[in-house]
Amino acid sequence: MKTIGLIGGMSWESSIEYYRIINETTKAKLGGLHSAKSLMVTVDFAEIEKLQHEDRWDEAGQILAKCAQDLERGGADFIVLCTNTMHKLTDQITANVKIPFLHIADATAEKIVAAGMKKIGLLGTRFTMEHDFYKGRLIQNFGLEVLVPGEADRQIIHRVIFDELVQGKILDASRAKFKRIMESLAAQGAEGIILGCTEIELLVKQKDSRVPLFATTSIHAIAAVEYALK
Repeated sequence: MKTIGLIGGMSWESSIEYYRIINETTKAKLGGLHSAKSLMVTVDFAEIEKLQHEDRWDEAGQILAKCAQDLERGGADFIVLCTNTMHKLTDQITANVKIPFLHIADATAEKIVAAGMKKIGLLGTRFTMEHDFYKGRLIQNFGLEVLVPGEADRQIIHRVIFDELVQGKILDASRAKFKRIMESLAAQGAEGIILGCTEIELLVKQKDSRVPLFATTSIHAIAAVEYALK
């Protein structure tokens, strides 16, 4: 079993889910008292969030690159970044380590392609929905057509993530808004919807959508176990 290196804390609420899913999946696959070999380095999300919203991505990348180096020195065999948005800095992270990096968008896209889908909705932070690092990878590497909500709905999603979900607030009123937005994407032809922020699946579940949901936290964590057991 390879040792999984986790960069967490963005937010710690979803990092807990990574740890839980990774160990539950390992036990399900190996049985008995098995659990995953892992290391986790966590950041102070307040520092990262400030850099995000001040457009100081290079400084955030330096922090995450150091986290990856710490994991490599600690004995991790590969890197899992426990957040969708910060995959914007993938190149900066991978340039500073020699061990593999398991990309969340790739793991998710493989599931979408295996399901035979071509047109997919994407929910996430404003950065994930509007910048090209995520959508572009899905389009260029996997041939997917990606739909995102309109500007007003993108603002709602971004606000709920930062003002509620990363602070552990799960509100029915916000769930209702997400259900409406997901229904709108489905009405536009989305065959499925990516929950492209690791906290979103704390708020909405498959029962809240008439089209399949691709929960990136679960997909990424399970992919990490599968890679570790290769």
